[in-house]
Amino acid sequence: MLQSLASNSCVRLIQNHKSTWYFVSLILGYLLYLIFGAVVFSSVELPYEDQLRQELRTVKKQFLIENECLSEERLERFLKKALDASNYGVSILNNASANWNWDFTSSLFFASTVLSTTGYGHTAPLSDGGKAFCIIYSIIGIPFTLLFLTAVVQRIMVFSTRRPITYIHTHWGLSKQLVAIVHATLLGMLAVSCFFLIPAAIFSALEENWNFLESFYFCFISLSTIGLGDYVPGEAANQKFRELYKVGITVYLVFGLIVMLVVLETFCELQQLKQLRKMFYLKKEKPQDRLAILEHDHLSFTTVSENKGAKSEDKTKTFLSVPTLASPNDDPMIQ
Repeated sequence: MLQSLASNSCVRLIQNHKSTWYFVSLILGYLLYLIFGAVVFSSVELPYEDQLRQELRTVKKQFLIENECLSEERLERFLKKALDASNYGVSILNNASANWNWDFTSSLFFASTVLSTTGYGHTAPLSDGGKAFCIIYSIIGIPFTLLFLTAVVQRIMVFSTRRPITYIHTHWGLSKQLVAIVHATLLGMLAVSCFFLIPAAIFSALEENWNFLESFYFCFISLSTIGLGDYVPGEAANQKFRELYKVGITVYLVFGLIVMLVVLETFCELQQLKQLRKMFYLKKEKPQDRLAILEHDHLSFTTVSENKGAKSEDKTKTFLSVPTLASPNDDPMIQ
């Protein structure tokens, strides 16, 4: 009997807090996914890092042997200075001296990466004034960009998703959920073709040291706003039409980000994904539930008040029912 009561109470507890259990499972799943990514990246990239470290040590040792007049301390200072400059986008190589990082087109490209939160990191402000302006510019510009993207995506969604789905559902008599799934799939395939596959082929042709995989990798890292900065187009030595190329990349990033948001919003409006998201949300109290709670509280308060009134009346009647004595001789105690 006790075991059945305990099991029933556990079942009721789980059912009453179902969204909480789903949310806890979501957190655990996310943590496990993070750990899984760390394990895979570590196992794949660590051997390459170790190999590169050994090659650098070998090259450095060979250089010091061939140049005995140069001490290791002086070489370390020189390399540190060169690496610090490289972190700010300034290269010491002769073939890269013609490329400026802060001309108008490069600055326009940098501003677009800041406002879109892509942030490749290949170029950074050198001066204190530039760093301070970057902070102020980002504080104002990032919310402005979010407002701009939200307004643009909302208008595009009306013509690219909502009206076509409603038209096909109304005139062809097809299920609205089926039409929405097919439309989202086709829209996603079109976006992948126009903003990943075709640009990747173009970048692999324009960039000398990029293959198709590296170009596709750049497109994905950029349009997902990850922006690792290991691949940045237009930074090769003697790049033809570099200014026009930078402007074209800026336009591609802005339009690509808008298209990605439209595709994501289209998928988020699918009924199946809406139901999936609701599993992890807190349930809102419905107006009927609030009214029922208020009525229950009011009824309980009224019942308690009536019970208290009835008890007080009984006590009053008890006191009032004491017989009155006509004279002291009528009292049995006196008699």
